[in-house]
Amino acid sequence: MYDNLAEEKPKDKFTISINDDITHTSLEVKEEIQTEPEDIIKCKFWGFGSDGTVGANKSAIKIIGDETEMYAQAYFAYDSKKSGGVTISHLRFGNKPIRSTYLITKPDFISCSKQSYVYNYDLLEGIKDGGKFLLNTLWTEEELKQNLPLQMKKTLVEKKVEFYTINATGIAEEIGLGSRTNMIMQSAFFKLAEVLPIEEAVAKLKESIKKTYGKKGDKIVQMNYAAVDAGIEKLQKIELDASWLEGEDTLAEKDLPEYVKTILNPLNAQKGDETPVSAFVGVEEGIMPTGTARYEKRAVAVNVPHWHIENCIQCNQCSFVCPHAVIRPFLLNKEEVESKPEAFETLEAKGRGLEDLQYRIQVSVLDCTGCGNCADTCPAKEKALTMEPLEAELSQAGNWEYAMKVEPKEDVMEDNTVKGSQFKQPLLEFHGACAGCGETPYATLVTQLFGDRMLIANASGCSSIWGGSYPSAGYCANKHGHGPAWASSLFEDNAEYGYGMALAVKKLRNTIKFHMEQYMEANGKEEIFTEWIENMKDPKVTRELESKIVELTKDSDDENLKEIYKLKDYIVKQSIWSFGGDGWAYDIGYGGLDHTMASGEDFNILVFDTEVYSNTGGQSSKSTPRAAVAKFAAGGKRVRKKDLGAMLMTYGYVYVAQVAMGSNMNQLMKALKEAESYDGPSIVICYAPCINHGLLNGMGKSIAQEKRAVEAGYWHLYRYNPQLIVEGKNPFTLDSKEPTASFQEFLDSEVRYTSLKKTFPEVAEQLYQMAEEDSKFRYAKYKKLAEN
Repeated sequence: MYDNLAEEKPKDKFTISINDDITHTSLEVKEEIQTEPEDIIKCKFWGFGSDGTVGANKSAIKIIGDETEMYAQAYFAYDSKKSGGVTISHLRFGNKPIRSTYLITKPDFISCSKQSYVYNYDLLEGIKDGGKFLLNTLWTEEELKQNLPLQMKKTLVEKKVEFYTINATGIAEEIGLGSRTNMIMQSAFFKLAEVLPIEEAVAKLKESIKKTYGKKGDKIVQMNYAAVDAGIEKLQKIELDASWLEGEDTLAEKDLPEYVKTILNPLNAQKGDETPVSAFVGVEEGIMPTGTARYEKRAVAVNVPHWHIENCIQCNQCSFVCPHAVIRPFLLNKEEVESKPEAFETLEAKGRGLEDLQYRIQVSVLDCTGCGNCADTCPAKEKALTMEPLEAELSQAGNWEYAMKVEPKEDVMEDNTVKGSQFKQPLLEFHGACAGCGETPYATLVTQLFGDRMLIANASGCSSIWGGSYPSAGYCANKHGHGPAWASSLFEDNAEYGYGMALAVKKLRNTIKFHMEQYMEANGKEEIFTEWIENMKDPKVTRELESKIVELTKDSDDENLKEIYKLKDYIVKQSIWSFGGDGWAYDIGYGGLDHTMASGEDFNILVFDTEVYSNTGGQSSKSTPRAAVAKFAAGGKRVRKKDLGAMLMTYGYVYVAQVAMGSNMNQLMKALKEAESYDGPSIVICYAPCINHGLLNGMGKSIAQEKRAVEAGYWHLYRYNPQLIVEGKNPFTLDSKEPTASFQEFLDSEVRYTSLKKTFPEVAEQLYQMAEEDSKFRYAKYKKLAEN
C-alpha cells in the first residue's frame, strides 16, 4: 500500500492478495515480509480428516508451550470434505515472542500423513534449505524413487532436504488403530524436531494420551502408547543423490472441462488464492456444474474392495449400501463384451429380463474412501468382496474407465426392488462425506429412483457440505442430461424453501395445462395434450409424452404452443424434496417443517437422523436419545427423544415412514416409493450412524449397526400411508418385529453411551434403564397403532 502511495498515479480503489485481472485493481506484492525471529522453528503438517493429525498437533503445541520455556503458536486449516478432507496444521515455536499472524510459507519441517497427497498438493512449497520432510508411505526406497513426482524429487535433492519415511498406515492397522496414524506421526515429529529430550517427549505424549483417551477405555490408551513407541522405532531416513533426478513424470495431462482446469483443480490443490478473478466469469453466483466430483480422484483409501467373481450372487447389495457410489453393477451386451479389456471379467447375468447380458461389479478405486461396508454387507456364503490394499487394486482404474463407456441398462428390471434399483445410475457420487457415512446411501438411492426429475432444497448441515461444497458437486446428470437440481438453504427455512419450489412448479405446470386447454379450445382436440392433462401427475406417462410435446411445440407460431415450449422443463412430473439432518428437522427448522407438512401440498422431506448436530461438532438435538453423551449433554441426555414421526401422523394426511437401510432394504424401498407417489406431503426419517457416535466396530460397520439398532429395539421401522384410509384399511404398518437382541449391549457398542459410564458412572445405569424403557414405550405405542 505504501508503494502504491508512492506511485505517480496511485490507485484510489484497490484489492490486496488476489489477482484481479478483470478490473485490474490488485496491488502487486513485490516483497514477501517475514516477521518471525530467526530462531523460530516453523512446521507444517499435512493430515487427513479423521486421522487425528489436528488433535495430535494441538497436544504437541500444548506440550511445547506448557513444558518448555518456548513460546508456541498454532493455526489449523481445513477443507470441507468432512472426515476425509485435507487438514493443514501450522506450528511455530521458539525462544522469543511470536507475533506472526499468518500461515507459514517457509517451513523448517513438513510432515505428510497421506501418501496420495504427493500427487495432489505441492507439499514441499517453500521448505527451507536443509529442512526436514516426513512422509507416511507404504513405498520402499526404490518405489519412492520411481513414484514420487519429479518436481518433488528435485526439491528434495536441490534443497538438501533431510527425508524420512515411516509406514504409519501399516503400523496403525497392525496395532488396531485403523486409519488413525496421528500418534505415530507425532512421536516421529518429536524425534526429528528435537524440541525436548526424546524420553521426556514420550512421557509427555503418553500423559496427553491418558488425558485425551482415558474415557474411551484402557485398550484405546494402550494402543496409542504402542503407536508412540513405534513412531520412534520405525522411522527411516532416505538417502538422496543425483540418481533421484533421473526419469520423467508418468502422469499424463488429461483433456478436462474448462471449469475443472481453471477452478476445481487449482482450488483443490490449495492454490485458490492464486486463481485469477477471470476464472470465475460465468459462475459468479456460486453456480457449479454438476458431476464435477468425478474429476477429483483423491485416492484416499488405504484398502478398497476386490471383487471375487466366482463368489458373486448378483444381489447388488454392495452397490445399494455404498456411501459414495463407487461400487456398481454393470450389464454388458454382446458388442460391449467383445470390445472390453481382457481384465474386465464378466459372468452371465442372472434374472428375468437379463438374458443375453453379462454382469460385472466394478469399483472406482480412486474415488473409494475404503469404509468396507460393501464387503461387510455382502451376503454370499463365501464373500464376493474383500478389502485389499489400494496399491494392489490400482489397475482397476482402467476397468472403471471402460465401465463408464458401457451403456446403462436401466429398464431391463423394475426399480422397485433392491437389485433392480441398482441398475439405475446413481446421480450422487464421489462426494466428500465421511467414510462409512450413514446419510449418503439414502440420498444416493433417492437419486436412482427419482433423480432424473428431482429438485432438492438442502438445509445447512452435513448434507449441505457433502451435497454441494464449492468447488465440486457430487450430484450429476444421466446420459440425457437429466439430474437433480440442487440448492442449499438455511437451517431455519429449508422446508419452506422446498415448499416454495413445489408451489412454483405447481403453478408452472398448471400454466402448461392452461395453454394446452386454450390451444384445444381454438384448434380442436389434440390427443397428446388430452393424455398429458389426464396423467399430469404420472411421472412415467409424462416422461413418455415429453419428446412428443416438445416436437409439436418447438417451431410453432401459435402463441399457446410457444408458451408450452418455454416451459418444456416442467412437462415431466417433478419430484421435489427437502433434505436435512435432525438438527434441522427436529429443532431449528421444525416450525417450517410442521407448517409445510400441514399444507397438504405434494412435497417430500428426507431426514437424515444422526441423533446429534453432526456438522457443527456433535451438539445434542431433540433427536438425541436419553443417556447419549453429546455437547450440551455431557452428563448424558436426561429426557427422551422427540417422536417426530408420531407428531406428524396426527394430521392424518401426511405420509410418514421411519427406515433403516441396514435392517430392512425392502421396507426402505417401499417407503420411498410410497412417499414419492403419494399425492400429498410425505416425510421419511432415516436412521444414520455417524462418526460422532463412536462405533466401537468402526464406520465400516455402519450399515450393520443399523440392523443391530432395530434388532435391539433401539430404532423402529414403520409406514403411515394415508392412502390406505381411502381404501378402508389401517394406515399404520409396523415393519419392526419384537426386539431379539440386548438393548444394553447395543448402547455399549457406541462411545456416545459408554463414555457416560466412565464420567458419570453413578447415573449411567439409571439412564441406560430409562432409555430402554423409552424404547419399549415407543414400540408399545406403535404396536397398538398397528392393531387398530
